Amino acid sequence: MELTKYNHATVVLEQDGTTLVIDPGTFTPEAADLAGAAAAVLITHEHADHFDVDAVRAGLDANPSLVVRGPAAIVEQLGDHDGRVAAVRAGDAFEVGPFSVQVFGEHHAVIHRDIPTIANVGYLVNGTVFHPGDAYLEPGVPVQTLLLPTSGPWTSTAAAVDYVRSVAPERAVQIHEAMLSDLGQQSTARFLGSDGLGPVPVLILSAGGSIAV
Repeated sequence: MELTKYNHATVVLEQDGTTLVIDPGTFTPEAADLAGAAAAVLITHEHADHFDVDAVRAGLDANPSLVVRGPAAIVEQLGDHDGRVAAVRAGDAFEVGPFSVQVFGEHHAVIHRDIPTIANVGYLVNGTVFHPGDAYLEPGVPVQTLLLPTSGPWTSTAAAVDYVRSVAPERAVQIHEAMLSDLGQQSTARFLGSDGLGPVPVLILSAGGSIAV
């Protein structure tokens, strides 16, 4: 399976010529094209940097076989498109082409007590790659590749270190980095990785960069 990182939180997984897109948000210029070419789009939560409503809707219109999964708020905004858009929650599992997906978690991390907490789910794909959305979400199962958020109003360096230690993946890949400069990304990756306080290296992929997972 190949993992390609796009801007911020958008990740594409490819296997056997089929692609799955996680969190095509407004920070990703290619979001509509990625969605339109995919077998499935998975949305962790409704914030715009993870869910570009217009891009996903365009993908649904362009690709009649595309399915979309996410919290109930995603269905409310898109409509069900004859069942192609459906809500998921913790404990759900489903398959799309060569991909098997398990769903974990319930809530977005707290930003501030004055901001209501929304639904947020994480996805474990093919038992190897875990995208937690906007939360330090521990799936409680082995993870080979953890997609690790490193910037945002809810993030915490101390909590991120403890999160990586607890999940104990074989590798971590930095995502959700848009609020960091290049220097900030490098510094954060070192601090959270095995050169700092974390148990494994934290990889930095530029937009469009890929690795085998």
